[in-house]
Amino acid sequence: MRASGADPPGLRGTPSSRRRNHKRTLADGGVGRRPGGLPHKSESCDAVVVGAGPIGEEKIQGLLRAGADVRAVAPHATARIRVLARAKKLRWEARRFRASDLAGVFLIVAATSSATLHDEIYKRARRRGILCNVVDDPPNCDFYYGSIVQRGSLQIAISTSGHSPALAQRIRKLLERQFGPEYESWMEELRKTREDLFAKPMDPKRRKRLLHRLASEPSFKAFRGKRKAKISKATAGKAIRGRKAIEDSDSFH
Repeated sequence: MRASGADPPGLRGTPSSRRRNHKRTLADGGVGRRPGGLPHKSESCDAVVVGAGPIGEEKIQGLLRAGADVRAVAPHATARIRVLARAKKLRWEARRFRASDLAGVFLIVAATSSATLHDEIYKRARRRGILCNVVDDPPNCDFYYGSIVQRGSLQIAISTSGHSPALAQRIRKLLERQFGPEYESWMEELRKTREDLFAKPMDPKRRKRLLHRLASEPSFKAFRGKRKAKISKATAGKAIRGRKAIEDSDSFH
């Protein structure tokens, strides 16, 4: 919960001053500050999502990944949202939106099929100085969701500032192919190696050269080659053990 009167990092000032500097990008994850200024790890961010269909589910999961305290308001919800609610990952209130849902809220997302309701939510949020995102309606958004490629601690955000979410998704798919799942393991190795280098007495310039070399394309290719060899060896070992178990079983009978 956010301390009374305190602004999260990157959102200093009064509600009115925040709105003058609006049109931010909300990325589902990030390091330090988010693109556009919203804070990383929104533990202090009380968020309400009105609508719990497929689009609402997407917005909810993004907020949960950011660490927000999420409340969903909708008469009906997807199976995934119901599972998350049972697991106490979020609160789902199975009812229609009320004006009181804005009390004590930092941001709200309108994700229903009703343009009339969306207009009401945006106007009420604006009067209260609450950040609002109305899906598929850029003029009525104070922040945008970015498309995210995430590989462990590596996170790449793509945003078109709400102008073309379809393009952002296409670019995300291209980047997902370029930065495959193996980057997650490589990032972990880089983290450990970096910690080891900083733990040793070393000339800073030499350390910097080593760190850049470790993060290079040849270094990644070498890592990937070793990883593939390790996986192949493990797979071959399982196959051999499986054949041996079958042979032992035949011998027993």
